[in-house]
Amino acid sequence: MHQVFQDFISALRQAGVRISVAEHMDAMNAVKRVGYEDRIVFKHALAATLAKSMRESDLFDSCFERFFAMDDLAGFQLQTKPPANEEVLEDKSPLARMLMAGDVASLNSSLRSAAENSNIREILLFTQKGRFMRGILNRMGMDELEQDLNRLGTSSDPGDRQIAEELTVSKALLMDYVRNFVEKQYALFAGSVSEEILERFLKDAKLSNVEQRDFQRMQVLIKKLVKRLNDLHSRRKRIFRKGLLDLKKTLRVNMAYQGIIMEPQWKTKKVDRPDIVAICDVSRSVENVVRFFLMFLYSLNDSLARVRSFAFCTNLVEVTHVFENYPIEEALNRVLKGIEIDLQFASTDYGAAFGTFREKFLDKVTNKTTILILGDARNNFGKPNTDTLRLMQERSKRIVWLNPEQRSLWGTGDSEMKRYAPYCFFARECNTVNHIQRVIDFLLRTRQ
Repeated sequence: MHQVFQDFISALRQAGVRISVAEHMDAMNAVKRVGYEDRIVFKHALAATLAKSMRESDLFDSCFERFFAMDDLAGFQLQTKPPANEEVLEDKSPLARMLMAGDVASLNSSLRSAAENSNIREILLFTQKGRFMRGILNRMGMDELEQDLNRLGTSSDPGDRQIAEELTVSKALLMDYVRNFVEKQYALFAGSVSEEILERFLKDAKLSNVEQRDFQRMQVLIKKLVKRLNDLHSRRKRIFRKGLLDLKKTLRVNMAYQGIIMEPQWKTKKVDRPDIVAICDVSRSVENVVRFFLMFLYSLNDSLARVRSFAFCTNLVEVTHVFENYPIEEALNRVLKGIEIDLQFASTDYGAAFGTFREKFLDKVTNKTTILILGDARNNFGKPNTDTLRLMQERSKRIVWLNPEQRSLWGTGDSEMKRYAPYCFFARECNTVNHIQRVIDFLLRTRQ
């Protein structure tokens, strides 16, 4: 039972229940006191030591019921008829005898033993289910059963052939039950691992390659990352009043208390919200990158960032009001499809877009403004208008350019990236969620 207990702890951790070493020891001590005999008492003892929140309590209940469900072969309807003469079973393999005798308890015990010997708890990937299924069946004696079926099926005795037909049906039913068992074990031991693997893949996958079917999963992933950034930088903002003691200010303020330090004063550095202007190329070649970048940006807490956003292809328009008036997903759809905004989708023209920004919006840029430009800098051989980018650099705190293309492609063909890069505080390749997260984290860390 000790190994069963350890496996259950592993299953709980994989399900998302955080269990420290100390809590693990507490659970072991609780089990020693209550024992395994009473299922309800056993469950409550473990829950009291391992589940620390409502969410973890729900995860614990679900995992406990699945892990300790002993009815893997409940309802198993054998197709063979128990033989009237037990001599028929003598020359058969152990698995064939269990199937022919209808011994469900022995089948269940054999299944559990084979699973343990196959190290089923080490299953991590969806693609491993077939391998573990074959390993369990082989340990239960499937090879010997196949030999029995071949021999009985080719026998001249009609009774042997009848038994072979019945065993064939029971074999198929057993394989189905083993498959279900493996899938349950996969859900217990590998569910969260597979989710983590998929999340790591999506974080590093090129956003231009993300398919429509993964958009919803990407939205969930971005919300998790944004929450982490919000928690981190909100905490930094809350503690900015703590730091080094300002001795001169402390003595001055506490003169009224005859020199007794009643109100210590700290050296502080004011933390302001970053003022961000996002200028995004929404042409088809960078559509997915823009989608997830703006989703990331606008999911940040209002206390962390002030954002004005502009979209351009052939011309440039401000789209801040779209994100203010609609939920983020609908706003993104409207911007990328140009719904009810005067956005023209023809040849991309960076020079014209910068010119429009200079004429209409440059006066709103201050020395506290960070300008984020997201685009591949492919200008279809038009005028790059670098003079305007220089003016934007002079008026703003900094320009950060995020380019979805590989750095080796910058300056090739109609790319003007090498002409634009000198006016940027930094220019980075940005085509994955991890790239976006690192850039935004940098902006929030350097917002003072």
